[in-house]
Amino acid sequence: MTRPQIANAARDLPLLLDNDIVRRHLALDALLPAIEQALIELSAGRVLQPLRTVLELPGPGSLLFVKPAFVGPRRGVPDGQSHGGALATKLITQVPGNAARGLPTMIATLLLLDAQTGVPLAVMDATWLTELRTAAVSAVATRALRDREPKRLAILGSGALARSHALALATVVPLADIRVWSPTRANAERCAADIDGHACADAEGAVREADIVVTVTNASTPVLLGRWLKPGALVHAVGAPRPGWRELDDEAMGNYLIADQRQAAETESGDVILSGAKVQCEIGEVLAGKVQVPEGVTVIFKALGQAVEDAVAAQLVYASVIAGGI
Repeated sequence: MTRPQIANAARDLPLLLDNDIVRRHLALDALLPAIEQALIELSAGRVLQPLRTVLELPGPGSLLFVKPAFVGPRRGVPDGQSHGGALATKLITQVPGNAARGLPTMIATLLLLDAQTGVPLAVMDATWLTELRTAAVSAVATRALRDREPKRLAILGSGALARSHALALATVVPLADIRVWSPTRANAERCAADIDGHACADAEGAVREADIVVTVTNASTPVLLGRWLKPGALVHAVGAPRPGWRELDDEAMGNYLIADQRQAAETESGDVILSGAKVQCEIGEVLAGKVQVPEGVTVIFKALGQAVEDAVAAQLVYASVIAGGI
């Protein structure tokens, strides 16, 4: 579809963008500064974003997540230009029974709206968008919290987020070594082969002496123990998005805790709620220079995936499609 055709179609119906189109139009070099600015705006109170709605569906473990966000136009973004803001809602279904049907257990769909008029602009498959923006948040935090010296990376989990994290983190810091652990050894080996790492037989072996640890598992009980962590390590705690689920034990959570959004962490994260850990600050405050993290401390960054991240990522995709065609 050419640019004039897209423009004409946009007047009548929202664009339908599949995952392949989203992949072609969402690049890390544009996404990283957009995510950084979105996190700063979020911590500054300039984003309209309620806590996500979670609806329990029929079927064991089946859920629907609804995540809306609005960020308005603002000057002072990294390129020095004004932007038109973003308005979007992402719908995520988690249906464990889909595995037996040959379908994905998690499906993400995003509706992008015009931030000024509310007119629907695009409906897009948010699979890659979610994978890349989740890893981009970890990359932005890593760039703010750690130096550029080569780092040893441990990834607990072997799915799509493990792969996207290896990709995104490598853009902000040299990775001297990548270790992967998964409860299923074959999955760990496949993931390690994809990201030029090596599989570990157990989680402790992966984590020991790692400078950066990423937890992207489906665990509901801890898979990362604090006693394994190297002093001064940075942990990206990405999984366990429900109040009763954990990836990290109490000892790990007793370190310096940063959240992507304080209220979300204190309301939705089992790692935070069940450990009684105190959120020291939000990552947006660090990025804005409002909080200085003490040097040498072990940092736990609890990221629950904020809707504003989806909104700005979707806006990038849409702008790229309009500028260059599908």
